[in-house]
Amino acid sequence: MYYELYIDSLFLVNFVMNLYLLALVNHSLLRTATRKRLVFGAAAGAGLYLFPFFLPCPVPLRLAAGFLTGGGAMIGLTFRPKSLKAFWKAGERLSVYTFLMGGSLLFLTRLFPPIRNILVNILGVMGTGALLFLAGSFLKERKKKGRDFCKVVLSGRGTRVTVNALLDTGNGLTEPISGKPVSILEKEVFESLWQEEVPEGYRAVPYHSIGRKKGILPGYRIPEISIEVEGLTKTCRDIYVGISEELVSGAGNYRMILNPKLLDGG
Repeated sequence: MYYELYIDSLFLVNFVMNLYLLALVNHSLLRTATRKRLVFGAAAGAGLYLFPFFLPCPVPLRLAAGFLTGGGAMIGLTFRPKSLKAFWKAGERLSVYTFLMGGSLLFLTRLFPPIRNILVNILGVMGTGALLFLAGSFLKERKKKGRDFCKVVLSGRGTRVTVNALLDTGNGLTEPISGKPVSILEKEVFESLWQEEVPEGYRAVPYHSIGRKKGILPGYRIPEISIEVEGLTKTCRDIYVGISEELVSGAGNYRMILNPKLLDGG
């Protein structure tokens, strides 16, 4: 028996669906991957998924080889995990989302026989995938409480400091001139980062919090920070921090409050 495959169509469908899946995984990992890495990973996964079809072996082995090599490449190129545990965590989530999206597509084709021909063509699959992606993103937003913890490595002039940080969606501070997001850092941490030296680029950052009056935070630019989430890392350069005279956590669980816009792709 012979099968006729249209490589361009198959690549396009796989690329788009991979992009949906990687975006969902990225969302669950606090957006540690950039948009460019998402696109590159989706393309690499689609290409490697097709490659085994040219090998002289049974179809089930080709499918398994395509899934394993394509999935592994997507995780490695998109998220750049630092450990096997981090790689496994991302792979686990990718497998779950793949199963859920594939199962949902199969369920819809059986539930609505009259529109089966529409759902199984290229535009139908990509369109249905888009709706499932939006539904998954919406449900994840509803489930989240808006507060996540992570580790942040701050780099000053020849000095590196590691702190626990809170990613709080309620932090909407921005630097008034450039409009860049501002995170909040305890004064003691900031002083240990720069020691006796005060960096250039002072900014007055206005703030207003619930139950408190309006005020001004002294703001400074930090050359680089690395945000680590479950073994995955995102690096942000030239970010602004507002210096807090008080502890940002009464229990001392974290010493920095990250602005969520730092994790919005890029």
